[in-house]
Amino acid sequence: MISMALLRGFFRKEFMQALRDPRMKFILFVAPLIQLIIFGVAISTDVKNIRLWANPDSKDYILQHVYEHSIESGWFLPAIDNDDNVEPFDLLRGGKIDAAIIASPGGLTKAIGRGTADLQLLIDATNVIQAQSVELYIKNIVNNVVVQDLNQKPPDNPIYFSVRVLFNPTLQTSYFMIPGVMCLLMCIVSVALTNISITSEKESGTFEMLIAAPVSSTEIILGKTIPYVIISMFSVPLILFVAIFIFGIPMRGSLLVLVFASFVFVCSCVAIGTLISTFAKNQQQSMLGMILFLFPAVMFSGLMFPLENMPTIMKFIAYLDPLSHFLEILRNIMLKGGEIHFISLHVGILILMAVIFVYISFKRFRTTLQ
Repeated sequence: MISMALLRGFFRKEFMQALRDPRMKFILFVAPLIQLIIFGVAISTDVKNIRLWANPDSKDYILQHVYEHSIESGWFLPAIDNDDNVEPFDLLRGGKIDAAIIASPGGLTKAIGRGTADLQLLIDATNVIQAQSVELYIKNIVNNVVVQDLNQKPPDNPIYFSVRVLFNPTLQTSYFMIPGVMCLLMCIVSVALTNISITSEKESGTFEMLIAAPVSSTEIILGKTIPYVIISMFSVPLILFVAIFIFGIPMRGSLLVLVFASFVFVCSCVAIGTLISTFAKNQQQSMLGMILFLFPAVMFSGLMFPLENMPTIMKFIAYLDPLSHFLEILRNIMLKGGEIHFISLHVGILILMAVIFVYISFKRFRTTLQ
């Protein structure tokens, strides 16, 4: 027979053990509620806020109407740079726009009068879902403009519409997803190794032995973190090998720049793992803390959901996520060849983040040692 009194005793003991620490109460009840509210506001699968470039002539009212209707639709945003001297391909490669519409020489309106109207759509296809949606949106808008301005209905459309898909011409989803998975794997390895290593020493009691040893806190910190930076960097060539030679992801940019960006990213992740370990008393808390970091970090990285779709305040949170910047770097270098200004901006932000994370984690770790 099962003793209910004995079971009640077990239940009471387990509940008390799990909930006696205020940190566990926060992790189990408060943090999930906060994440649910944030993700409910931020996450959207709708494709919108697409940065569209066009440079219509003042007399080309057809192309002007196509562009105006695109912006008014709510799916597109006007490109910041509509300069005649700027090539739309360079804007696409630099990540400044997502799509561009280019008319026949002399303008779309004159070309229709000559019977040779060509309208080309250039799309950044590193995001396959967005690229497919952009093509559909623009086609519908062009058809509506033809009906309203020229009183012609499909299939009697005087405009020959062509699409040029850039950076991922075959629209393979792996081109979009694999760099994101690479970024995620590097983050998990870096954070988990550092976090679990330090916390396990706390549980086994060897952490107190380190504190009592005749070594400085700086030496302890460097000795506990640098090995995991090196170990995590060893995973970089393995991950790149699988991505390039098994999944066929192109490597169009500088491998040296990618390795340097990876090093900065790994340093920031090791610092985050160290920071989490300073708050955890045991491995259970460290694992839950790591999950609480990784889940929002992945959601705000742009791996699963486009950052452009998020509200402004959520975009600000996403730009504080090191995964979002490293993912942009990976995709730009591997798929676009690495536009110098774009890469410099995101690597610079990543370096700044790494310095801040390293400073905070070292300061917190030194306080823990004392």
